Amino acid sequence: MVTVTRRPHTPIRPIWLCRACGHPWPCGEAKLALLAEYGQNRVSLFVYLAGAFGDAVDDLGKLHSGETPISGELFDRFLSWPSASSSAYRTARIEGSSPT
Repeated sequence: MVTVTRRPHTPIRPIWLCRACGHPWPCGEAKLALLAEYGQNRVSLFVYLAGAFGDAVDDLGKLHSGETPISGELFDRFLSWPSASSSAYRTARIEGSSPT
C-alpha cells in the first residue's frame, strides 16, 4: 500500500509561496482552511493575517534589496479576501462552514 502524504497549504518563507501548490500564499486552499479554522472568530483571523502581511512585507522587501513590495497587491492578497462578499467566504459557506 502506498501512503500519500498531503502537504499543508502553508507559506514558504521568505518567498511567501504555498508549500503545497506553489501559488502565492494564502492560496485558495489556505483561505478555505483559514476560514474553517477561525470559523466565527473573524477578528482573530484578521489579526493573524495582519501579522502575516507584516512579515511578508518585511521578507519580500529584504529579498528585493530593500525595495518596498507593491503593498496594495500584498494587502489584497492577505487582508481583502476574508469579507462576506468574497468568493472564498461564499465557497466556505456553501461547503458547510459558517464564517461570519
